Amino acid sequence: MNKPLLAALSAVATIGLGATPALAAPHSPAPQTTAPHSAKAAAVTVDFAGTVSLSNCSGSVIRFPGSADTDPALVLTNGHCLETGMPSAGQVITGQSSSRTFGLLNSAGTKIATLRANQVVYSTMTDTDVTIYRTTTTYAAIKSSYGISPLTVQDTHPVAGTAIKVVSGYWKRIYSCNIDGFVYRLKEGDWTFKDSVRYTSACNTIGGTSGSPVIDATTGKVVAVNNTGNEDGERCTVNNPCEVDASGNVTVRQGINYAQETYNIPACFTTGNKLNLSAAGCTLPKP
Repeated sequence: MNKPLLAALSAVATIGLGATPALAAPHSPAPQTTAPHSAKAAAVTVDFAGTVSLSNCSGSVIRFPGSADTDPALVLTNGHCLETGMPSAGQVITGQSSSRTFGLLNSAGTKIATLRANQVVYSTMTDTDVTIYRTTTTYAAIKSSYGISPLTVQDTHPVAGTAIKVVSGYWKRIYSCNIDGFVYRLKEGDWTFKDSVRYTSACNTIGGTSGSPVIDATTGKVVAVNNTGNEDGERCTVNNPCEVDASGNVTVRQGINYAQETYNIPACFTTGNKLNLSAAGCTLPKP
């Protein structure tokens, strides 16, 4: 999991960020660049606007194609970033009370407001790795007060080769690379993720980047949520996920990082940003 260790607090003074150090962070964060996605498609500007920082992870304010400006704003991060602890394999949490806070960032990565949750709408580490919070405010109120619009979640499957940016509100760092391909099953410890996104090597995400939105560099839409990488070359252990194909063959790619697709989430939310796991087309795991 790309989540900071809570030990080694002495490193905080060296890093100078006032937060716990990152897991497997051999060097200080630095900007990264890659070639443009396509000479034919002009990339949009991807910055920190709409992303959030959590106490130990990254996240973003999201909306779906059918969301209204007056709906309660939602925040997306990882299942393993849930404040009450990582969901166990097979566990799905819905409607859990929460008062978690998020630092809302502007385009430069400066915190301009604190958002507060009142509910964990959905959280799981089964098949995917997501937590979705409902906040106490609306998209319209956020836009009016801070000039920040939410990121829209794409409702179609991402495409291999797409130029992407992984935007970490925790580290105030943007990683640029491409979608290398998709993994039938990604196994990490007790958990199994389905149809995961594999990055090209330029996105060498580190602890604290968990929950970062993965943004299509051309459309500006969220296509996945960053969650893990193989740090030590171990096979299928925590912090060392392995790829398993449809025939059961296992591949270990040390230094490669992954994300979980989000295109299947919008179908599970109806009018008013309300969760409905029984809605037509909703394939998220159910409790």
